[in-house]
Amino acid sequence: MEINFLAVLVAALSSFVVGFVWYNPKVFGTIWMNEIGMTEEKAKQGNMAKIFGLTFVFAFMLAFFMQPLTIHQFSVMGLVGGDVAHAKPSYAAFMADYGDAFRSFKHGALHGLMAGLFIALPVIATNCLFEQKSFRYAAITSGYWVIVMTIMGAIICGWK
Repeated sequence: MEINFLAVLVAALSSFVVGFVWYNPKVFGTIWMNEIGMTEEKAKQGNMAKIFGLTFVFAFMLAFFMQPLTIHQFSVMGLVGGDVAHAKPSYAAFMADYGDAFRSFKHGALHGLMAGLFIALPVIATNCLFEQKSFRYAAITSGYWVIVMTIMGAIICGWK
């Protein structure tokens, strides 16, 4: 089982596509800006190269970690210590039989959705509680990450 860097790259870029739609003023952008007290002028003062550069790095990290969350064969590789060169012949036989089992966009989307609901949402919602952010802010931000992780999971798991 090898890491598919192209799938990780596309999955990371998908977060930008979702963000351009999700945070569009006609979707949730205006509400989100009002909830955090952001203005157009203040937004333009940000260092866009830094913001988008680091955003891509973080999205890449998330997409990279989506592989073991969505592709079950990574767990099998862990059973042989991670180095398949030292695996017994039973590993090769197992992978020949089950190497593509549950490798679909649908299955990846399910695991991405579960990761979004059970990892991203609780983390964001907990921060919002302590930061005394509104429910609307928590819903918009959490919703974005649930959608992104669902799409990332689909790309990562379904891309063969």
